[in-house]
This record gives sequence, C-alpha cells and structure tokens, in this order.
Amino acid sequence: MLKKSIEFFFEPRSVAVVGASEAPGKLSAVIMDSLLSSGFTGKVIPVNPKYSSVKGLKCFPSVSEIENGVDIAVYALPASLTLRALRDAESKIKGAIIVSGGFGEAGDAGKGLEREIKDIVRETGIRVIGPNCMGIFDAVSGLDTFFIPRTRIARPRRGSLSIISQSGSFAITAMDELASAGVGVARVVSYGNKTDVSETDCLRFLSEDPHTKAVAVYIEAIEDGRSFIEAATACASKKPVFAIKVGRRGAGSAAALSHTGAIAGNYEAYRAAFRKSGVMELDGYDEFIAACKAFGSAAEAKGPRVVIITDGGGMGVSIADACVEAGLEVPPLPEDLKEMVREGLPSYFSINNPIDLTGSVTDEMYADALDKTLSDDSFDIAIVAALWGPPGLTDELPALLSERAQGIKKPVLVCSPGGAFTRSKAELFIKCGFPVFQTPEAAVKAASILARRAPRRKG
Repeated sequence: MLKKSIEFFFEPRSVAVVGASEAPGKLSAVIMDSLLSSGFTGKVIPVNPKYSSVKGLKCFPSVSEIENGVDIAVYALPASLTLRALRDAESKIKGAIIVSGGFGEAGDAGKGLEREIKDIVRETGIRVIGPNCMGIFDAVSGLDTFFIPRTRIARPRRGSLSIISQSGSFAITAMDELASAGVGVARVVSYGNKTDVSETDCLRFLSEDPHTKAVAVYIEAIEDGRSFIEAATACASKKPVFAIKVGRRGAGSAAALSHTGAIAGNYEAYRAAFRKSGVMELDGYDEFIAACKAFGSAAEAKGPRVVIITDGGGMGVSIADACVEAGLEVPPLPEDLKEMVREGLPSYFSINNPIDLTGSVTDEMYADALDKTLSDDSFDIAIVAALWGPPGLTDELPALLSERAQGIKKPVLVCSPGGAFTRSKAELFIKCGFPVFQTPEAAVKAASILARRAPRRKG
C-alpha cells in the first residue's frame, strides 16, 4: 500500500486525545492543556470511557464513537492498552501519535507490540508517529502534543526553522533554549521509535513546506540509508539541512540502543551519507544550537569572509583568531572602504579588520561601520561584539543596527560576553531579531556553519 503524505499531521482540523484526563501529573492532562492553550483552532476531542467531559469538552468512550472521525489521535495510554485502542480507531483516523513508552526500547515484549503497530500501518494505511515520543509542536497551526508543561519548557515563537528529532528530551531542551534566545520555529517533530514515520518522511514533507527555510535534525539511527539520502538530497538542494548524529562510538552507541531501540550502525557510513546528500554534520549540542540560531535568525551567507566590528580591541583579536582557526577569512578592508569607514571618526580608531571603535564609540558610529562594510562586496558575514562599557552606547543601538542591516541581506551575528548587565543588553539584540552568542567561539562557530552552506547555495 502506498503510504500517505504526513502533511495532515501538521495542520489537522481535529485531534482526539485518547486517555484524556484532568488528573494532575497525567501526561494526557498536560497534552490537553498544551492543545487548548497553544492557539490551535481545530477541534480537540477527549476520549476516555471513564468521563463524560474533560476540560469542559464532551468526552467520548472511544474514537470509533466519534461520528465523523478525526484527522489524528494522540495516544497517552499504557503500551498494553494502546494496540486495542488503535485497532478500535483505525477506520476513524488518518494518523496516530503514540507518546507512550514501553515498546521497542523496553525489550522483547515491547518489540512485539511495535511489530503489531507496523501490521496495522500496513493493513490500514494510517500513519503513526512514535511510540515513545513527544509528537508535534507546530507554531504554524498551533498544534502542540508535547506532554511537558509550558511553565517548564518554553515554546518558541513562530519562525522558519524546523526541527526533527528521534529524541523527545533533545527536542524540548533545544526548544527551550531557542525560545530564550528569541529564535522562532515552524515545525518540531519528535518521532521516537519510528515504527512508521521517520526522519526520511519528515525531510520529504519539509522539503516542500513553504513555512520551513532551514531544517535541524537529531539522529540516533537510520534504517533505510538509500531513502534517507534521496530525501535529504532533495531537501538540502532547496534549504539548509544540518544534523547531529549521536551514538557514534562505544557507550553512546549502547545508550542509543536502550533509549529508542535504535541500532546506531557504522558512524563512517553516516558521515558518507551526510556528505553525499549535502547535509551539514554538526559536532555536539553547542554546534547544534549555534546552527539553529544562525539559520533561524540570520540571512544566509554567500561566502566565508568575515568583518569584525567591536569597541574592544582584545575581543576583536580573540574573534579574529577563532575565525582563522575555523577556516574563515578575515581580510583587511580595501583602502577605499577603509577611507569611507574612517570618515568622521577620530584618528586613533583602528580601521582594519577587526574594526576597533574604542571606548569613544557611539550608536551612530557602530551603525555606520556596519552599514558601510556589509554594503561592500568584500565581506559576507559580520560579527558585532558590543561590550557595552562605553558611555556613548545606548539602548537604541540594537534597533539602529537592525535598521541599517535590514536591506543588506547578509548575516549579522552578535557576540555579547559579560555579566548580568551585558546579558540584559543582549536581550535588546534578541528582541531586534539578532542571533546572540555569549562567547567569541560560539559566534565564530555559527559564522563557520553559515559559510559551510555557501558553496551549496551557489550551486
């Protein structure tokens, strides 16, 4: 049977929560809260034979008794009850999200249950996300099946970055950090044990999704390498795709097996698959977040040439060193550009690269330097390291830089190291849509990732 597209999962008209409850601490109660407080405009239908209503909504004994059926059903039941409930609903749903654990990751009995889910998928054509997953957070439609309260894990604003993750905990940790960094998302999928829907299905969908401009992927294992390469190649030819592969060695590989029942496989084979398909491989969580910030908040880069603008010479040199070590270029300003930038500035300002505007800097000086250098064809990326010590800097600086950078379509990364005062000022940059990094190394990491995409973009 030809598998249906998974598009309906992301913008459903109706969602049933099977096992719905109001009991504090129940996963299904949190899922109900998530759906009802997320701005989702479709119907939310609780299902539980124990109740006549949940959260003020009519509660049905089973999905089969919902007259017109639903687009998707979210199952928050013990593994032993999930199969029967899924069988009962199979003619009434297009797809299921099974958040419950106790399946393939839990030994032979759980693996047997997963085989039965696969049988249902094969016989009926319904699509299944999970089990052992969070499901979907969709900032486009407002769908939110995540069973972690919003008071504990913040949901990012709507943006153009989509995340697909085999691990639910990795997905929510990244979401929480991106929310605090002001980075928006379009779709986030936690697909768990992937008895049916996998990273390959998600890549196929996101490749054609107009709301997604970049895709971040967390992978423990890939079962069908050929299909993955085909889907990833198609997606990466249209938009940036970057991935972190865990379970690469020894203990990590064993942990991946027990976590989602994944077989991690030969790491070198994954690296080859990423290279062949144009997926940028990332090394660890820090790089993953740096890439999410860069592609989620900044324009794409056309090349590796970086201009550094700061009010602290030492910080500028530190960033320049990190750039060179990362394989980026820090070329000197051409003479005509140097004269243009110097115009109206004190003679003791260092107009090289880095550009050191010193402690005498003002908002306008920063904005002029950024405007003139990024408008020149000599540079592809700007790193701005505003240290906030100079008295001539005001809270208007981020908005002024944003205004000047608006029409240039080149990435501007902000490096904002320091303590509580500097962090409070970094928030102003975040509110203006800049990706902000606390260390030179993190900012350079992001610049390097943007530059890695550039050859693919040209091609």
